[in-house]
Amino acid sequence: MFLENTVNHNEQFGWIEVICGSMFSGKTEELIRRLKRAQFAKQKIEIFKPAVDVRYDDENVVSHDANEIRSTPVPSSANIRLLADDIDVVGIDEAQFFDDEIVAVCNDLANRGIRVIVAGLDMDFKGNPFGPMPALMATAEYVTKVHAVCTRTGNLAHYSHRTAASDELVLLGETQEYEPLSRAAYYKATREEKNKKATQNNNEQ
Repeated sequence: MFLENTVNHNEQFGWIEVICGSMFSGKTEELIRRLKRAQFAKQKIEIFKPAVDVRYDDENVVSHDANEIRSTPVPSSANIRLLADDIDVVGIDEAQFFDDEIVAVCNDLANRGIRVIVAGLDMDFKGNPFGPMPALMATAEYVTKVHAVCTRTGNLAHYSHRTAASDELVLLGETQEYEPLSRAAYYKATREEKNKKATQNNNEQ
């Protein structure tokens, strides 16, 4: 999957890998797997996550399966550039929550010879591209799209359907607030919600 050995060592640069998909698709699990693999190879690694994400742990990056790895929470992407010094591999989790500068930061690190592995949601709960993720996917050498299993159909899911009553774009949550849905199930669920709201509005009038 990855060209981890360059042919022309005089022109050796780093690169960017993006792992994306819906909630419960194993993005963080795959990020941790790649980082631990690099760690086993005696490479110097550093992991960053947005300070806003404190669902499982204030500092560690933790997957839904409770797999974890030590990380550094940062308030903005600019901090990553300052802290990523003298290392071989940088891991970034929940990249969709970072500001747009994360794209320039990742490219700067790759240009310095660092392997950059980024994980994040590619779409928000409305089914729209999420934050800086589209630009990261466009500039990355490698993009891996992982899928969850739809809770309603059993098919592959790539939508994160919000079940909680909130219109906030950023709502940190788990199975109580979100469910992974296939395209057909997501379309059906959003259509039902629109019809329900329309009925409520008519009754109130």
